Amino acid sequence: MDLLKKTARYLLIGVMLLGGALIVYVASAFFYDDVSELKKKNPTKTAFMTHREIQWEFKGLKNKKIYQVWVPLAKISPYAAKAILIAEDDKFYAHEGFDFEAMQKAVEKDIKLGKLKYGGSTISQQLAKNLFLSPSKNPLRKAKEMILTWRLENNLSKRRILEIYLNVAEWGDGIFGIEAASRHYFGKSAAELTPMEAARLAVVLPNPLKLNPTGTSKYVEKRAEIVYGIMVRRGIVIEEFEDIMKAPPDGPPPDSGAPRPPGMTSGTVDVAEKKDGVPDRQQTAAAPDKRETTPPQSAEKAREKAEALLPATKEGR
Repeated sequence: MDLLKKTARYLLIGVMLLGGALIVYVASAFFYDDVSELKKKNPTKTAFMTHREIQWEFKGLKNKKIYQVWVPLAKISPYAAKAILIAEDDKFYAHEGFDFEAMQKAVEKDIKLGKLKYGGSTISQQLAKNLFLSPSKNPLRKAKEMILTWRLENNLSKRRILEIYLNVAEWGDGIFGIEAASRHYFGKSAAELTPMEAARLAVVLPNPLKLNPTGTSKYVEKRAEIVYGIMVRRGIVIEEFEDIMKAPPDGPPPDSGAPRPPGMTSGTVDVAEKKDGVPDRQQTAAAPDKRETTPPQSAEKAREKAEALLPATKEGR
């Protein structure tokens, strides 16, 4: 009887110690890592980057390096910012860090699969994980993620959260941040990304080690078309002006000096032949004005509309 009591007592003490340790582990998210510093200070190496470096070292890839180029949000194409919001967290500006509807759907999918696969994480949650935590999906890590997400939302503006996320998100093996991804995949800066390039970068975020934004994956192509279509419907992209920007430059080719046929004043511009007995001045007045009219808007105005959909620079929601 005494032995049974002692065993029960030790088990109780063990459970209490374990419970206390778990509480301390989770509660530490309230105190370590000064989130408020991120208002003005850019993070250097994130916890997720360190995790990748440990993986490389374990595999013997000692010469592999992190490729990241930090850029402010103002130097990122507004198409890219909007495409990523549509693909990853379409309610970003409406929620306070958690999309409970998306989380519920993710839980239902996980139950059907019998494993933890879908997270339903917002951009704020993803940022908390990337900055401070490991990529494991155990419940304790998820609890810390929720605390850190709450702290991010209460210390940083939405604009700042988005800016940091776009600069630390993984886009390939060792490729972190949208500027590095844009240079690696498209050979241009993030400011120059087209709407379709932005859509392709957005849809590979869930699995950047397996999906390539410039590849021929049917998944990437289909998802990118969906994101692009949403941008068009919302007026973020105006296709007519995108076509104008893709068209070859107007104007005649340089004069080669070759003889021109009658009625030609240059290599490409036709001049109507004079009518017998009609003075030049009358003929000019009678001829309809065939000058091309410019579109009511320009491609630059379409871009400005996309930029206007981003939040103001001022801190705050």
